[in-house]
Amino acid sequence: MLLTPEHAAALEVHGRDDAAVLVPLFIRGGGLHVVLTRRRDDLRRHAGEISFPGGRRDDADRDLLACALREAHEEIGIPAEAVEIVGALQPTPTIATNYAVYPFVGLVEPGFAWEPSDSEVAEVLELSLADLRAGHTRKRMLRRGVPFRTDVHVVGEALVWGATARMLGDLLERMPPELGR
Repeated sequence: MLLTPEHAAALEVHGRDDAAVLVPLFIRGGGLHVVLTRRRDDLRRHAGEISFPGGRRDDADRDLLACALREAHEEIGIPAEAVEIVGALQPTPTIATNYAVYPFVGLVEPGFAWEPSDSEVAEVLELSLADLRAGHTRKRMLRRGVPFRTDVHVVGEALVWGATARMLGDLLERMPPELGR
């Protein structure tokens, strides 16, 4: 069961800066799909990584949910009114960049024409929860010269790891497998 957005936003998580992401879901072919972005390779933080649309909270954001919706609009062009917020996931810390990331889950209409931000997004990915569930494994990776083992989700050429993989794991645990067909 998903957390309520209010409950999730009230949870404390280790991190110097608050950030929020939208976990956009849509139904296609009877199964749930999630929208992710591949970040541009020339970005200073999280370059080339696959993530949910989102980012650091601005002073102008009234709350973390507003931050997630603003960032999703900026990164993939989806207006807030096109998202039905249905819940939230456990907030997740990032290790390398020290963010406390608050994920909000929203339903969107299938077939939305994504408008990726030229300055941030290299690609918009639509992946089924069934494929992400099937692609879960543990992998040895190297980050800044340090080897480590971590949970990952692999779908085709897409490798999801780090905080995004932890958020996906939380989502998959909260969703009945039959919804991910």
